[in-house]
Amino acid sequence: MKFNVQSKLLLSHLSAVSKVVNSKNTISILDNFLFSLEDGRLVVTGSDQETTITTSVPVTESEGIGKFAVNVRSILELLKQLPDLGLEFDIDDDNLAILVRYQNGKYNFIGIDGNEFPQKAPMEPGAQTFTVPAAKFVAGVQHAIFAVGEDTLRPVMMGVYCDIKPDCIAYVASDTHVLVRYIQSNVAAGITASFILPSKPASILSSVLDKEEGDIKVTFDSKSAVFVTDEYTLSCRFVNGRYPNYNSVIPSDSPYTASVDRAQLLNALRRVSVFASSGGQVKLELTADEIHLSSQNVDFSTSADERLQCSYDGTDMVISFNGENIIDVLNNVPGDTVLIKLIDPARAGLFVPAEQPEGEDLLVLLMPMMV
Repeated sequence: MKFNVQSKLLLSHLSAVSKVVNSKNTISILDNFLFSLEDGRLVVTGSDQETTITTSVPVTESEGIGKFAVNVRSILELLKQLPDLGLEFDIDDDNLAILVRYQNGKYNFIGIDGNEFPQKAPMEPGAQTFTVPAAKFVAGVQHAIFAVGEDTLRPVMMGVYCDIKPDCIAYVASDTHVLVRYIQSNVAAGITASFILPSKPASILSSVLDKEEGDIKVTFDSKSAVFVTDEYTLSCRFVNGRYPNYNSVIPSDSPYTASVDRAQLLNALRRVSVFASSGGQVKLELTADEIHLSSQNVDFSTSADERLQCSYDGTDMVISFNGENIIDVLNNVPGDTVLIKLIDPARAGLFVPAEQPEGEDLLVLLMPMMV
């Protein structure tokens, strides 16, 4: 087998595929990329058994067909050190010796039989399909993923829940302290379904397809899904289990609302949180035109106080949140102004952008701490 390819082009595709490869694998073949050459196309695959990503790399002057595996670390480190130039790959079909030539040198290494690479299980009969703009789907995942849980005792919370309706898609994630619900009513999947996308493939989709144009085609059955765009195909297994009824924990009416500059509140919280106790508690005291932020650490005799202007239409209230949690929330609520909707100090607060694009509805629920 032979083919020519541009070094930087190959590097960009391999870097994307490498995101799925674990640093340590129980099966040694998964330490490798699978290269498949057929009909003048080079298809590269990486996998950790649960998630697999495939991409097609343009090549020229190709000869022969076949597949072989190349060590991920070796090929990436080589490509990172090369300038952008043409490479010629020459693979011995008998012993899989690989010769890589370029204008100033050559490199030799040994490939592995590509037939050892695990194959993806076929879809179940009756698999469903929908197609939406890739940018919309990626945006939905990106809005929710920061709140995905990490508790292995609650595996259903360790992913982004995609609640699909014919005329909208809701993306939900929660670690039981923070809950995100982002609804896109400006997309039409045309079906009713749901699945829990694990955090790893969700992160890969978010990063690899961040600037993807065109559509994403999603085909799924009860156990797994395949996401297909013009450049990449990602398949993954779902998190098993039934996701909790997220709508039941979102207050239907929060009578008190504070409107505050998001950046100012975020920066003040970063400063005040430095002086919080090990529990990270930050107290918010709300009055008609002011938020008073405070924290203290009795063990080290430290404390902090800051005051910010705001517009608050409720009765005076003191409510506490975990500092790190509220900082994460504000980092992931877009816009210049954030609305904080409250009921009482013992009930969850809602954080929403003051202005939301048409067809989008984002809210973040944050559980309070006992004052």
